[in-house]
Amino acid sequence: MTNNEKQAQIEAVYARSRRLFPEVPELTVEELDRLSSTTSVVLVDVRAEKEQNVSMIPGAVTAQEFERFPDWYRNGTVVAYCTVGHRSGLYAKKLLSQGWQAFNLKGAILAWTHADRDLVDQHGPTRRVHVAGSKWSFEADGYHPTW
Repeated sequence: MTNNEKQAQIEAVYARSRRLFPEVPELTVEELDRLSSTTSVVLVDVRAEKEQNVSMIPGAVTAQEFERFPDWYRNGTVVAYCTVGHRSGLYAKKLLSQGWQAFNLKGAILAWTHADRDLVDQHGPTRRVHVAGSKWSFEADGYHPTW
């Protein structure tokens, strides 16, 4: 599958999920860049620990850390992400209902790979990314899926 075909698959999967949280504002990776240049942004990874152990977006915190120390992040704009954007959209919806300024990262970590962005694990930079299985292997060329 080409990168364009993979991106189309990410967009299709995300569009189906989007119906569950239409009120949640979303950001593309490029829009996140622009927001980050003018605003304090807190990236929150809502995936399971085994997924986070494979890789995370640099500087992101886990949902558990965010929830344990919410006052640390109160002045930031929250941008949630998962693999495609389904779980993070639901998480951002919950945060909005609690009065947070929150966004969902459209296409999530898979869109991040298509923007050729860095990922990290506990040892440093990595090109590995967790996906749900071979049929969900929509990462950009040059990244290595694991499940």
